[in-house]
Amino acid sequence: MAVAATHSVALRGAVGHLIDIQADVSTGMVGTTLVGRVDSALAEAKDRVRMAISNSELDWPSTRRVTVLLSPADLPKSGAHFDLAIAVAIMAAAGSLDPRALAATAFVGELSLDGALRSVAGVLPMALAARQRGVERIFVPEPQVREASMVPDLVVFGVRSLPQVVAVLNGDELPEAPPVPPLSGGRYLSWRGAERLDELDMADLVGLDDVKYAVEVAAAGGHHLLLDGPKGCGKTSIAERIPTILPDLSRSESIELTAIRSLAGVLDPEAGLERRPPFSAPHHDASKTSLVGGGSGRVRPGELSLAHGGVLFLDEFPLFRTDVIEALREPLESGDITVARVDETITMPARSLVVLAANPCPCGNYGGRATTCNCTSAQRRDYENRIRGPIADRIDITRHLRSAPLTTDRLDRRESSAAIRERVAAARERQAERYADQSWRLNAHAPGAVLRRHWPLPDSAQRLVDGSLLDGRLSRRGAVKVHRLAWTIADLRGLDRPGYDEVQTALWLRQGTALAMHDVARRAAG
Repeated sequence: MAVAATHSVALRGAVGHLIDIQADVSTGMVGTTLVGRVDSALAEAKDRVRMAISNSELDWPSTRRVTVLLSPADLPKSGAHFDLAIAVAIMAAAGSLDPRALAATAFVGELSLDGALRSVAGVLPMALAARQRGVERIFVPEPQVREASMVPDLVVFGVRSLPQVVAVLNGDELPEAPPVPPLSGGRYLSWRGAERLDELDMADLVGLDDVKYAVEVAAAGGHHLLLDGPKGCGKTSIAERIPTILPDLSRSESIELTAIRSLAGVLDPEAGLERRPPFSAPHHDASKTSLVGGGSGRVRPGELSLAHGGVLFLDEFPLFRTDVIEALREPLESGDITVARVDETITMPARSLVVLAANPCPCGNYGGRATTCNCTSAQRRDYENRIRGPIADRIDITRHLRSAPLTTDRLDRRESSAAIRERVAAARERQAERYADQSWRLNAHAPGAVLRRHWPLPDSAQRLVDGSLLDGRLSRRGAVKVHRLAWTIADLRGLDRPGYDEVQTALWLRQGTALAMHDVARRAAG
């Protein structure tokens, strides 16, 4: 009896689990058996691996019984990326490879019948999980070397075929092999719509000072935002420019976002770590699965997770399906999304700045200047009810826009995104210092109990919040959000602690009360 073992990684959501792959080649009834809770795609690996080894002119133990165990046996395993590790383990057990060469090494890649490797999704989270569990080397398909190399202190081998893997392990000369095509399904094309967002700037917008200040507060503290107003009043224009005032992602945020994109199979292998906050704007006809994640077979991240660390813009929000609206409750509050199935529960990060935009009525003209609304009061009421209740209570800032009047505002008086971004970055640095020993990064993520205990409001400011609680203008959740907003406003002003004025402004932002224009200018200037 001969036994050999190597490693690969199973993914459950964005979390990787190191898998020990043990192969036993012994006498008995000829055949190949895979055990360890494998799915149908993985169960077919025994045929892919056998043909890949045979067609590569390598030795397959055709007269022996082959048993492959993927452990831990109680963890569900899926996907074709285990092929390479299974093949290497079988060849080592059969004597074609030295089992000692497999120590502290993981293998990731799908095999074709001719022994060529194919790219797979999720290489970065797999490499992260492998390194965290003591793996020192990893073999991946050649196009995904850069992706795996983002993990520090991990030696990465990019290979094209099974014979090349064998040659590296045996220390032999590398045989020729055709290039491996990149993973299909990636968003590698560049089109005018994506390039247009890079050219936007807050200085493009005329007026909207009240909303611009609210957006600055939202960006500084990571607060969710609702923009309400008639069509053409600037809701989409302001939302599309929010990424331009966000600072670059930190390294940990970059790795998280890049890992999610790798898991979804939409990572450009040549792009490296994602440095800029993403912007996602799914259509209102999007399904629940496309937004929160899921799908048949392996769970794929949805738009909520793909916008992690950036902006998720849900335009025409009342037109989204009811199940989609209800599904937003958890990620809006916790920053995570959980997909539960019969045999597994998967949690993925979804901590983005969510911007909801809504018209005041189905036709979008109510409150407009040039056109009249044709909707009945009942239609308007039903439309508004789509964003009231639990969802509205989870939104930090509400702004009611109106159609912009004609203005003589000069371009040189408008503030650029770069100037606003400097203030946002400075405010986030203050938060990073304050929460250096905590698990969260921004005010919007701070637990209310911890804020009250360690960073309370002054008595006069707290009485203002308590008064709004008593008269029903604030819920308990709303009071926590006002506390968080007050700290963000103080951070933007460079204050050590929020006071009465900051809490009053936070209440106005929370309740949708318009801010006086001269007051906005004073607050923005600090």
